[in-house]
Amino acid sequence: MWLSEFEIVLRDRVIPSGAVRIESDRIAEIRDAPVENADIVGGGRLLLPGFIDMHGDMVEREVEPRIGVHVPMKIGIAELDKKLASCGVTTAYAALSFIGASVTSGVLRSEGHTSAIIETIDGLRGELLVDHRIHARFEVTYTPAIAVLQKLMDAGKLHLISLMDHTPGQGQYRDVELYIARIAKERGMSVAEASEIVGHRIAGREGQGDVLNALQDLSARAHASGVVLASHDDDTLEKVELVHGLGARLSEFPVTLEAAQEARRLQMHTVMGAPNALRGQSYSGNLSARQAYEAGLLDMLASDYHPASILPATLGLAELSEGGLVAAVALTSANPA
Repeated sequence: MWLSEFEIVLRDRVIPSGAVRIESDRIAEIRDAPVENADIVGGGRLLLPGFIDMHGDMVEREVEPRIGVHVPMKIGIAELDKKLASCGVTTAYAALSFIGASVTSGVLRSEGHTSAIIETIDGLRGELLVDHRIHARFEVTYTPAIAVLQKLMDAGKLHLISLMDHTPGQGQYRDVELYIARIAKERGMSVAEASEIVGHRIAGREGQGDVLNALQDLSARAHASGVVLASHDDDTLEKVELVHGLGARLSEFPVTLEAAQEARRLQMHTVMGAPNALRGQSYSGNLSARQAYEAGLLDMLASDYHPASILPATLGLAELSEGGLVAAVALTSANPA
C-alpha cells in the first residue's frame, strides 16, 4: 500500500512531499517524491511517527470517571485505547499509582485495585489498538507496595517504575496552601477539612523515618528485572543526585530549571507534560515545558493526563527552535524509543 503526497518527518530530515510504502504492517520503503496511483493521497498533510507516551495517568479516570463511580475495567480500558489511537499514540505507558487506600483517592490507587487494572490490560492485549506498557507510580511513603511490585516484575508485567513523593511541602506541591485549596475544590470539602487531611499526610511522611533502604532494595530488584527507574517532580539538586544514585535514568516533570539542569549534567533524560507545553505553563506553577525546551533541557514529551495535547504541543514546540519539526517530533518518538 502506498501513501503519497505527505510531508514526511523522519529522524534526520523532513521530506516536503514524499511517499511511503507499507507492506505486512511495516514501512517497506520511503521515497523523496510522490508516486502515481497511491492508495492514500495526503494532499500535503503531515505524516509523523507514532507517539510513544511514557506517562499517561488517564486510565484511573476511565475506570472511575467520578469519585466513587466505577465502570467495568474492560470498558474503561477499551475506550481509552481508542482515544489514544485517535491521538496518534501507538505505544502507551499506563501510569498507575501504588499509594494505598486514602481519604482523597479511596481505593482507586490501592495496590489491589491497581493490580486489577494491570491484569485487565494484560488480558486485553490481543484486542487493543495500542501497545500498552505498565508504568508503576510508586509512592515512596508506601513501602508495603514493594512486595506487589516485585511480584509484577517477576511476572514480566512492569516496564517502568517512577519514584514519587507527593507529600505536601516539597516536590510538585511545594505551596501547601495552594495544595489545600486544590484538594478542597476537587473533593468538594471545606478548606478546614482539606487542611486536616494534608496535615495528616505531612505527619505521616515525617513518621516514616528513613525510606532509603526500601528504595535501594526496590532499585536493585528493578535493575535485576530490567525495569527502568524514573524520578518524579525533582525540585532540588540534592533530590536529583539521590535518585540518580538509586539508578533512576529518567527525570519526570522536573519542578525547577535547576533540577532539570542537574538531571542533564548527570545524563538523565527529562520528561515533561504535553498540556504544560501546549499551555505554556504548569498547572501547579512549576517549570514550563517550553522554557525547558528552549533551554535544551527537554528530551521527551508525555501526555501526562491529556493525550490530545501531544500533537498540538509538538507542533508548537517545533516553532521554538532551529531544530523545527525534526527536533520536536523526536520528543514523542525517537527519544522515548
